[in-house]
Amino acid sequence: MQKNYESYSAEQFLDDAFFIQWIKGESPAANDYWNEWINSNPPNLGEMKVAEKQLWAIILAKRIKAESADANEVWERIQNSLATKKPSKILEMPQRWWAAAAVLLLLASGSYFFLHHAHSKTELASIKKNTLINDIAPGGNKAILTLSNGKKIILDSLHNGVVTQQGNSKIVKLNNGKLEYQSEKSKMESAVQYNTVVTPRGGQYQLVLADGSKVWLNAASSIHFPTAFTGNERNVEITGEAYFEVAHNATMPFHVKVNNMDVEVLGTHFNINAYDDEGVMKTTLLEGSVKVSEGNESIFITPGEQAEVGNSSDNIEVKKDVDLDEVVAWKNGKFIFNNSDLKSIMRQLERWYNIDVVYKSKIPDEEFIGIISRNVNISEILKMLETTGAVQFEIDGRKIIVK
Repeated sequence: MQKNYESYSAEQFLDDAFFIQWIKGESPAANDYWNEWINSNPPNLGEMKVAEKQLWAIILAKRIKAESADANEVWERIQNSLATKKPSKILEMPQRWWAAAAVLLLLASGSYFFLHHAHSKTELASIKKNTLINDIAPGGNKAILTLSNGKKIILDSLHNGVVTQQGNSKIVKLNNGKLEYQSEKSKMESAVQYNTVVTPRGGQYQLVLADGSKVWLNAASSIHFPTAFTGNERNVEITGEAYFEVAHNATMPFHVKVNNMDVEVLGTHFNINAYDDEGVMKTTLLEGSVKVSEGNESIFITPGEQAEVGNSSDNIEVKKDVDLDEVVAWKNGKFIFNNSDLKSIMRQLERWYNIDVVYKSKIPDEEFIGIISRNVNISEILKMLETTGAVQFEIDGRKIIVK
């Protein structure tokens, strides 16, 4: 029986295993359910947001390491910020998560945490007021489907149900904002047709290809794919960023092409970040095995590894022990900044909030660590950054001025 989450308090959410799975990004089913639940705008959405913030605060605290001299003070502040009832299954964690050169900041709400890396000294920063007047809402499920005949369909304004027929595949928009290609093998085989799904800045979308492979598209991304897979290979092309859960088929390898790079798999989970403004294409493996090829060079990577290819280079560099939570945070509805410089953070915000960033002064030479929901207005993230004392912002329409 489905639980009546519409009557849950923050404390009940904190005790709910299905809710915790979603926050930790451990279950695709939980991710789909809770995103749909949020979009339904239930009466107790505020209670859920309180629990959501508290769980992320704990997860971040567990990830971060700081000097032992600060540990007791920070841990006490974390405990004081949480609700009176503290579920044991969440709070059972060691206090060995502190490392040098870190400043943990507790915002006035007592529920979001942000860590600012200073290069000179370590001190616990004070809280200060913020006066951001304007605000910008986060992105959502937005995409445009281009059919083989060039017709464009705006998916976010489309009703659920059958969209159209393309070759041997019926295209269906599901009630969770997902596009699914359902292959009708009983029909006579027709010529392969190609479709394209494009997400704008401020958009994301999920689709299921005709072979059952699942694809998540981040903002400002695209995928070009056949409506049915025939022959000896399954080939798609992407731009931007996409996460794949490829259906296994040992006789038909799955290829993802990005510019001159090719990623070949049989069935596995991986993420490709190939935005032009990032300067490097990153293929990160979570499960299975993939072969990354660029020019005449090819290399296999294993789970936890990341293959990097420069946009103007044929060399492949492999990084080991990559932070997988950070890589797929966008798919799980979070921003995770892990020793991130300000420009890389602002590039993510540009894509998700559909903004333009203008730098009015020298960019601070600082690194930041933090976790926050992608469902919050941009002011909440800017306030977190401002609290470090390293930077200030002004919102002018859809332009963010960095001062």
